[in-house]
Parts: sequence; C-alpha cells; structure tokens
Amino acid sequence: MLTELSIRDVVLIEALDLGFGPGLGVLTGETGAGKSILLDALGLALGGRGDSGLVRHGAAQAVVTATFDPPAPGTPLMALLDENGLTIEAGEPLIIRRIVKADGGSRGFVNDQPASAGLLREMAPTLVEIHGQHDERGLLNPRGHRALLDIFGRTEPAATTRAWTALREAEDALATARADIESAARDRDWLEHTVAELTALGAEPGEEETLADTRRSMQRAEKIADDLSAIDDYLEGSDGGLAKLRQAARVLERISGDHVALADALAAVDRAVIEGSVAEERMRDARIDLAYDPRSLEDDEARLFELRAMARKHRVQPDDLAALADEMRARLERLDAGEGGIALLEATLAKARAAYDKAADALSARRAKAALRLDTAVAGELAPLKLDAARFRTVCAPLGEEGWSGAGKDRVEFEISTNPGAPFAGLTKIASGGELSRFILALKVALAEEGGATTMVFDEIDRGVGGAVASAIGERLARLAQSTQLLVVTHSPQVAARGAKHLLIAKSNDGTVTRTGVRALDETERREEIARMLSGATITDEARAQAERLLETA
Repeated sequence: MLTELSIRDVVLIEALDLGFGPGLGVLTGETGAGKSILLDALGLALGGRGDSGLVRHGAAQAVVTATFDPPAPGTPLMALLDENGLTIEAGEPLIIRRIVKADGGSRGFVNDQPASAGLLREMAPTLVEIHGQHDERGLLNPRGHRALLDIFGRTEPAATTRAWTALREAEDALATARADIESAARDRDWLEHTVAELTALGAEPGEEETLADTRRSMQRAEKIADDLSAIDDYLEGSDGGLAKLRQAARVLERISGDHVALADALAAVDRAVIEGSVAEERMRDARIDLAYDPRSLEDDEARLFELRAMARKHRVQPDDLAALADEMRARLERLDAGEGGIALLEATLAKARAAYDKAADALSARRAKAALRLDTAVAGELAPLKLDAARFRTVCAPLGEEGWSGAGKDRVEFEISTNPGAPFAGLTKIASGGELSRFILALKVALAEEGGATTMVFDEIDRGVGGAVASAIGERLARLAQSTQLLVVTHSPQVAARGAKHLLIAKSNDGTVTRTGVRALDETERREEIARMLSGATITDEARAQAERLLETA
C-alpha cells in the first residue's frame, strides 16, 4: 500500500508531502488545477519516462519519493528485488526515489540502492495499477488474463504444471538417447578402438601423481648415491680420512707413554675414529634404503609418459582417463541396447503426454465454466455503469501445440462489444476513455482479484456521466476499496462523497509564480468542496444541503 508521496520541483509543484491510508481516497479540484501532475509524478517514481520537461522552471532537478508498506517475504516483488541484488530488511518500508535533472538524465533508487528505470517499471505492476484513458497495463494486457481467470475460478494449474514438467523431461530424455545412439553409431569403430585402448592402459585416478612422486624419489636417490660415493672416497681408502686417523692413533699410542697431552690427543683421535666408523655404518644403512632398480625408474617413466600421452590425445587430465573409459563403455552399451532402450523411453513419453493431456483438458474445462461465471458477473455490473448496450465475454481458445506450457493449452482474453451489432474486440480497442475506465471497474469488482497491485488509481473514471451512474460508480469504488487501496481523481460529487480521505488540488499565483498544492480536507471543507462540485463557482445553500445528503448516504 502507498503510504507517502513526496514531490519536489515537478512542473508547478514546488514541495509537496502527502500521506495515504487504506480504503478510498479521492482527489478533486478545478479543471487545470494540476491533478495530472500528481499522477505524472507517481508514474515517474514507478519507472515512467524521465522527461526533463517535468522539472519545475528554475530548479536543477525534480525528485519524487514514493513510500510503500514493507513488502512481505516470498512475494514476487521480493523475488524481483533479490534477482537484482537489492536488499530490504524485514519490516522496512519500500522507498522508491526518482531524480530527473533539468539538463537531461535520470536516476532511480530503491531504499537508497541504485535501480534502473527498467527495474522500477518491472516493480510497478506489483505496487500500483494506474487506470486512465491511455493506460495499457493491468487488466488491459491480454498476457495476464489467463492468470486472472484462474484466480477468479480458483482453477489452480499446479497439476498441469507438474504434468508439463514430466512431459518435457520425457521429451528431453528421448531426444538425448536418440542423439547419443545416432552419434555413437557413426563413431562405433572409433569407440571400440578407444575403449580397447583405454582398457589396456588401465589408468586409475591418482596414478599419475603417485608415479610422478616415485620418479622424483628415485631421481633424488640417484643423486644422493653419487654424493655418498664421493663421501666414501673422503673417508675410505689409503688416502681417506679414517685410514689416516687410524694411522695417527697407532703412532700416538706408541709415543704417548705417560705424557698427559699426548694421551689426551690419543683419546680424541680414538673418539674421531669411532664417530667416523658410526658415520660409515649409517651411510651404508642409507645406501641400502635408497637402493632401487634402475629398471624400475625406466618402467615408471615409461608408464608416466604413456599416461600423459593418452591424456593429451583425448584432451583430458590423466586422472580423468578412467572416467573417460567408463563414459565410452556406457556409450557403447547404449548403442548396443539400441531400439529396446528407445522403445522404453517412447513408452514413457507417451504416458507423460497422456497425463499432460488429461490434466490440461480438465483445466480447460474448469476455465470454460469459470469464464461463463465471469461473463455473468461482469454483465451484472455493466448496466448500472451506463454500459447497457455493451457486451463482455471471456475467450478461452485452444493454443497450437507450440504454445502449450505448464499453464495449459488455452489462450484467454477479455473482449467487449460496446454497441449492438458491433464485433467483439480486445479491451484496448475501446475508443472512449470513460467507457474504458468503467469497464475496468466492472472487471475489478467482478474479479475481486488477489495477488495484484496493492494500490489502484483511477483517473477520471466518471468522465461524461452523472446522476445515478456516478452514484453506481462511487458505490462500486467503495466496495472495491474494502479489499485494496484506491485513489480516484474525480469530478463527480457522488464519487467524492464516498471517499475515506479527500484531497483538494488547487493552483495558486502570487503574481510571479504559479504553484500547485494539495491539502487534506476536514469535514467542513469537504462539504464545501462537494457543494462546489455540485453548483459550480457560486456555492448555494441548496448545494451545501445536497452535499450533506451525499455525505450522509455514502
């Protein structure tokens, strides 16, 4: 529901802040007072064309801010916001702001997050329906008529949607199987060769990494073995360090006698010989641990190169060779299964098609009954609205198979004939703006739709009518306003008297600048305004009395 509308520097409006509530709100004023400016401003916030001509003369920019009740979780509006990366905290009102610059260009915001005009236009149908002479949204769009009829007739298409999904899945499965078999048949020789080649290779996931690690270990062992041989040369042999240490020990042992320093030197050399021997032993152990068969390295490298060559050949990673082999075998198996598998899929498709036909035909039958009830309901609303000669019908026509969907097989469109003998045509073919608005009102009252916009605006729905017709329009607007918020721009006192809130639009001039203003009327002011609407420029006591009677009976 629209709760506030703030307008800054739009045409003749300098600054205006309006609050709205539930029920029926009426906007009145003399011709030329600027009622259309208010609707233009609201349309701008809802993604309308950002024309720089809307900017008040002398201002740098025009700004319109429309505030709505917090959107409920799980609604189409919230889904649309989520799809476009816009977030609204739970319980936070929806605030749409549109700025138009005097030198061209516009910007949009949803709760201070940038939003394109296109996104605002997508949001608009879930927020506000504006019905006027040139409006072609809402009920005038045939694309939404099927959903409206389903809501009216409570013809839930869920079963048809499920059957349609199953049908499409069966079609896709059969098409895929046929394509696979056709492709496999063309490539049988290649498949058989590839499967044999991959089977002989016997690649396993992770094998390449294991082989590469083993190869690195053997190559490292080979390098260490070379280094150990060099160390052996340093320690062993006639010129090795250990041999010389042992010789030194024998000499020291012979000459040390009781000499303390030589005895210490002998002890140190003995320790060095012992540690050197330990080093020799540990290096022998390491050599045993690092020993490998050179043929193993050659085999390892050959296997590794084979895996990698096969992977390059088939343009996959080595770890994917096993999965590729399984895939190729499965293709051969499908090919070998041949028409037996196709026949099973064809039977599944036939069953799914029969289930969809049954569900969709039942849905069509329910829609046909709902259409008759809707035609009767709308017909009952036409005469009081001075549309006695008009006829309304709901067309439920079969679509071609290419048009079938989860919503069924039907094309639904609301059509009217405004004069006796005139052919039926779509709602947008109506020439008269007043007739159009009254038809929409009749439809709205008959449908009492759920899930549409939470706010509706009717622009001069009472144009060209008065008396009993105007009273009928007011009564139906009040009835419709019991379930949704209605804003009505009206010249009819009978309609104005039905409003729960009355706003007066007036133009003022201080001698240099003309401005449009809007203010809420109290009960006394409201009676005077309705009296003006009844009598014209000069308000008479009789007009005031008539206004009082209208307000009492509203």
